[in-house]
Amino acid sequence: MISKFVTTAIAALVAAVALTLSTPVEAAQKQAKKKATAAAKSPAHKAKRVKRVARVVPARPSFGQLAGLRATDDALDLKSSVALVMDQDTNEVLLSKNSNAVLPIASITKLMTALVVTEANLPLDETLTISQEDVDTEKGSRSRLRVGTQLTREEMLHLALMSSENRAAHALGRAYPGGLSAFVKAMNARAALLGMSDTHYVEPTGLSSQNQSSAKDLATLVKAAHEHQLIRELSTSPEFRVAVGRREMQFRTTNSLVRSPIWEIGLQKTGYITEAGRCLVMQATMAGRQLIMVFLDSTGKYSRLGDAERVRRWVTEFAPAPAPVAAPAPAVLAPSASAGVKLAI
Repeated sequence: MISKFVTTAIAALVAAVALTLSTPVEAAQKQAKKKATAAAKSPAHKAKRVKRVARVVPARPSFGQLAGLRATDDALDLKSSVALVMDQDTNEVLLSKNSNAVLPIASITKLMTALVVTEANLPLDETLTISQEDVDTEKGSRSRLRVGTQLTREEMLHLALMSSENRAAHALGRAYPGGLSAFVKAMNARAALLGMSDTHYVEPTGLSSQNQSSAKDLATLVKAAHEHQLIRELSTSPEFRVAVGRREMQFRTTNSLVRSPIWEIGLQKTGYITEAGRCLVMQATMAGRQLIMVFLDSTGKYSRLGDAERVRRWVTEFAPAPAPVAAPAPAVLAPSASAGVKLAI
């Protein structure tokens, strides 16, 4: 009887202890569940969920992709939809891939901007001011040049060519005699004068997909721009420090090949907007030749540089040597029927 009582008492004691121990655990579990539910309903959590969803949204295709140009094969397996490699001195085309296709050219536009500014002989030391008009409303791109920033025309040109600064390029066009509309007219007039029949500009930065050209036309532009020492120097500058108010800001080139010791680049410009893909134009010396290279609608962030490397290796190792320039035929002298005079035939 006593044993049964003791057993019952022990069982009751164990149950009480278990109940005492389980209550805080259950309470903690309930509290954690409440917190998780509240967190799931919070704006921050919803924003994270939205952000994760946004990552899987496919990027808009480029014009070249929509046109099916990326399906074009070539011997060098280039990642650019459009490519052209041309001897600057002889105009001999070494490589051509969809070179007549007319596509958006993004910031390659700034090369024409620089050409018009340079050939206008405007004072390079004149101070220009970044205004609200120079803020990108087309793509919403950012800039380190705040509204109110004052730089010389040459400094603006330097940043536009080297770092592809959109506000600097827009300010250059806006400060042109007659304003922005006159500047765009001058861009198109210069293109027409160069015979760039596939080319059209609507603004000086390249943010608009309506700025379009072909690789063939852009090779002509590179050749014309290369004639100006200022454009050559500023476009191939690896970095540049500029005083902005009381601060000094450092800008760097958008083309890492400029820093490479195996490259001898005389002029370059990069470009990118979604509609254009990754773009690159360069003038470079390799294998004893002055070459112009154009790459448009490249698929990845670094693929245009990879394409340039493929071309460099091919030219250095496998490309045929330039055809020798034929010497003029020697004059053949024949006797004349009169008074011993010799005539060149």
